[in-house]
Amino acid sequence: MAQRVLVVEDEEDIAFPLVRTLEREGYDVTWVDNGQKALDSLTSNPVEVVILDLGLPDFDGLEVCRRARDAGYGGAIMIVTARAGELDRVVGLDYGADDYLAKPFGLAELQARVRALLRRTTSANGSAAADQAHGEGLRIDVAARRVYAGEDEVPLTGKEFEVLNILAANRDKVVSRGRLMADVWDENWYGSTKTLDVTIGRLRQKLESVGVTERVVAVRGVGFRLEGGPSDA
Repeated sequence: MAQRVLVVEDEEDIAFPLVRTLEREGYDVTWVDNGQKALDSLTSNPVEVVILDLGLPDFDGLEVCRRARDAGYGGAIMIVTARAGELDRVVGLDYGADDYLAKPFGLAELQARVRALLRRTTSANGSAAADQAHGEGLRIDVAARRVYAGEDEVPLTGKEFEVLNILAANRDKVVSRGRLMADVWDENWYGSTKTLDVTIGRLRQKLESVGVTERVVAVRGVGFRLEGGPSDA
C-alpha cells in the first residue's frame, strides 16, 4: 500500500509540481488549500506525512499543526514556509512539527526529507508490537538531542525532548509543573500551562507507541514523574 501524504498549500503554482513530484515517487497524495480542509482530511483520511504551509487563507498553519496534535495526530508534520526566521522555526517545532523547510526549496531536498520522516515514523510504528511484548528501555543521547527505544529512534520535537530529558534526569522523582515551564519554555512564558499538558500528552503517546518500559505519570496538583526502566548511563 502506498504511503500517504497530505499537502496543505494554497498556492497552486507551488502545490501542483509538489503533488506531481510526490505522486511520481509512488506516494498517495491528497492536496487541500486551507487549514479547515486539512483538519477535516486528517479526520477522514489519515496520512503518514503532512506537508504544511504556514500562510493559509483561513488560519495560520501553526494553528493547524497545534489542532492536529491536540486531536491525536501522530504522523510526521513538515512545515514549509517563506518565514525563514529563527523564531518561526522554533515556534513551529514547539507546536508539534517534526521538520521545517524554508521557501524557496528544491524538490529533491523536500523528497529526501519526506523519506527521512517516513523512515522515522515507520521505524517507530513498525517496532511497536515487538517492543510491547518485552518492553524497551529509553536511551537518551543528550549531545545529539536524540532518544532511542532499543535500537529505534523515537521522533520527538524540541520541547518533547527537553521535557523528557528533565524527567529522566530526575527519574522516579516528581518534577513540578512550574519547574518544567520555567526550564523548557522560560520563566517569562505568558501562554497557558495547557501547552505543557499538550506536550506531555504527545510525549506519552510516542513512548507508548514503541512500548518503552518508562511511563510519564501525572501527580495531581504537583507535576510529573518518569517511572520504570533503568537509569540512563
